[in-house]
Amino acid sequence: VQLQASGGGLVQAGGSLRLSCAASGLTSSTRALGWFRQAPGKEREFVASIRWSGGNTYYDDSVKGRFTISRDKAKNTVYLQMNSLKPEDTAVYYCATSSSILSTWTSVSGYGHWGQGTQVTVSS
Repeated sequence: VQLQASGGGLVQAGGSLRLSCAASGLTSSTRALGWFRQAPGKEREFVASIRWSGGNTYYDDSVKGRFTISRDKAKNTVYLQMNSLKPEDTAVYYCATSSSILSTWTSVSGYGHWGQGTQVTVSS
């Protein structure tokens, strides 16, 4: 599995960005794709995930109502639409795949393949 994240950049607070994650090599064991982020000096944290087959979505409370995760199965691509961005959203954003059960989809340990990350910087 290979994942290529893109779409990061510099945006002012209140602005929007859309991240994309193009996946290749997905198999029938792929259950979910997720977005995580890591700010300098902090641990990588869960942002959102989507069930690959059914499209069910899950969000961290810090982004609920502002971020939307979606997928295009025909393009093997997952998106993260980020609106009303805040300076505290500044981080490197990573996409990842999980072949594990639902209860692990909010944890780094639940994901086996990771993309290279894309930087999102929100200025105040």
